Amino acid sequence: MVGETKILFPGIGKKSGEMLQAAGITSLAQLREFGSIAAYIMVKRAAKINTSLNLKPSLNFLWGLESLLTGIHWRDIVKNHRTSLLLALEDAEKNSPCIVMKFGYPIVNS
Repeated sequence: MVGETKILFPGIGKKSGEMLQAAGITSLAQLREFGSIAAYIMVKRAAKINTSLNLKPSLNFLWGLESLLTGIHWRDIVKNHRTSLLLALEDAEKNSPCIVMKFGYPIVNS
């Protein structure tokens, strides 16, 4: 499945695709359903739960997810949407501390 990351997530790098898969996001449709903020949080939580995966999602990963979902170049995301994404991330992390497990992966409650 790891070799399929470019097909599953066109426009992002192999490592980013692997991080999404490690968090249980295995399709572009799922990524769209969760959105960039929830997906980023899911990857961060997956990294904490299973440290052997050596996942290290950075904010650049978040910019890339948002770019993939919106079609806006990641540099423009940083330039024009950075603050709103960071505020949304902060809000989501504060107000969605509970997670449920689905197929062994953390899922952010909405």
